Amino acid sequence: MDIATSSWFLPLAGLLAGACMGFAARWQHFCTMGALERHWHAGDSSGVRTWVLAAAVALIATQALGAAGLADTRDSFYLSSNLPWTGAIIGGLAFGFGMALVGTCGFGALVRLGGGSLRSLVVLVTLGLSALSAQRGLVAQGRVELVDRLAADLSFAGDQSLGSIASAFAGTDVHLLVAALVALALLAWVFADRGYRNRFGLIATGSVIGLVVAFGWFATTLAARHSFEPVQLESASFVVPVGDSILQLVAFTGVLPDYGVGLVAGVVLGAALCAWRRRDVRWEACDDARELGRHLAGGFLMGAGGVFAMGCTIGQGVSAVSVLAISAPLAMASIVLGARLGLAYLLEGSPLAAFSGLGARSRI
Repeated sequence: MDIATSSWFLPLAGLLAGACMGFAARWQHFCTMGALERHWHAGDSSGVRTWVLAAAVALIATQALGAAGLADTRDSFYLSSNLPWTGAIIGGLAFGFGMALVGTCGFGALVRLGGGSLRSLVVLVTLGLSALSAQRGLVAQGRVELVDRLAADLSFAGDQSLGSIASAFAGTDVHLLVAALVALALLAWVFADRGYRNRFGLIATGSVIGLVVAFGWFATTLAARHSFEPVQLESASFVVPVGDSILQLVAFTGVLPDYGVGLVAGVVLGAALCAWRRRDVRWEACDDARELGRHLAGGFLMGAGGVFAMGCTIGQGVSAVSVLAISAPLAMASIVLGARLGLAYLLEGSPLAAFSGLGARSRI
């Protein structure tokens, strides 16, 4: 395909995909941190169900594309034969705690930026710089010792996909069977709530996010097959791509942005279009130095933690699930626990309060 050979294909594909994600998320106020807060404090699980629905749709669509030969995720970094279990735990806890300090994740910060939140701009700049440091700077030295050197070797299965591990034990290929069982379990939980079945806006939002994740695998696979240059197979994640976007802005070297950078820009654009359409654009800034400090700390924890965990609430929570990486449940459990600890710190003054109940108060 001629279009796939163009150097503009990946950034434009990412821009289009990100715009769909940003618009849908802004339209329904989709936010992972907000979903967890409503679930814990108000007994409203609709946001969490939308998140899980996105993962289920991404899993079904990605596996279908793979079966049809339209997406090849085997070289994805999510499916490395080395499982960075310490990174999933340490990074997940750090990311979740930072998410609580900020009030949203990297994806949510991009959506809020599209509506005029300067606080989110501060968070994203900090997140991007800390992600770069954890990927290739000083913080990366600690990551190598704590994560890379302690990774579990799963080469007996070929990669860390749940389907590959199950196939290794079964002695036959059960990838699609495992994917079908996981998808059915996720969908059964999502639609077990009778009230959620009528939340068509949220169902559409979760479906759009899931389909965009699958599209990422398709687009990068297509580019890899037709490009003379190496192409990273990726989908949606909002940690390292934020740092890459900053590098593109301040140090352009003649190389066009990749899919991830286009995705980041697209989310902001889509959210801005939605905010403009709904007349919901308003400039917001930090109220005082204390709030600014909390956002700086949260941004740093999310950036470094996201690199350690190899993903964020979308990267591990949806993209990694779509390829059945076993790092996903470990990282997501750590992120959720980290968020719970962070909320306990904000509400009760101590993370330990998370283990004795947070109460029903909303965060100030």
